[in-house]
Amino acid sequence: MIEVWDNITSVQADPPLEVVIGTGIVALLLIGWRPVWRHTRQVVTIAHEGAHGLIALLAGRKLAGIRLHSDTSGVTVSRGKPDGLGMVAVLLVGYPGPALFGLAAAFVLSRGYAVGLLWGLLLALVILLLQIRNLFGLWSVVAFGAVVFGVSWWGSEQVQSAFAYLLTWFLLLAAPRAVLELQRSRRHGAGRNSDADQLRRITGVPAILWVGVFGLVTLACLALGVLWSDVLPT
Repeated sequence: MIEVWDNITSVQADPPLEVVIGTGIVALLLIGWRPVWRHTRQVVTIAHEGAHGLIALLAGRKLAGIRLHSDTSGVTVSRGKPDGLGMVAVLLVGYPGPALFGLAAAFVLSRGYAVGLLWGLLLALVILLLQIRNLFGLWSVVAFGAVVFGVSWWGSEQVQSAFAYLLTWFLLLAAPRAVLELQRSRRHGAGRNSDADQLRRITGVPAILWVGVFGLVTLACLALGVLWSDVLPT
């Protein structure tokens, strides 16, 4: 355990640029290839609902539970005022949540703490697991956590670093696609109870503008993440 702790708190060497770029390409394939995306999108849902839950707690609301469904949808239930700044913050953070987590991960990686990032993610998944209220949600979080744990415990330092970059790229790149899917769903008459539509009912601001805010935040996070990854020449 002392060795594990030393790895968590130690700065790892930056991976070769080829690894950073290669993991980004793999992440794009996991997002762009529809048969795979149907499964990997569940990671986005976990981050989305986790962001709702985190902000609900920070806003002083009582978190009543989180459900994750096999169609990659999810719901986070919190008790408190049905409107006001707290509820607006909870609804606002869902779609940008994966990108914001990805940006935080990119910052940690830029400081050289790839192993620390993976163990921090494991801790977050354990905390999230305590709030899951359905069987499929439990299975999803446990399965994802098992993969992260396996890499963190048995993977070499190079494998751990590559996996940390892969997860970071995935969150940064997948978040804008989720926003596009939201608007496509709304355009076809579905998703009328989406975060954007709930924000419209609370604030009076058109839902399409909230979708635009979601998209701008996710793209800004992606741009910053690319800068911090040192992919672009300086």
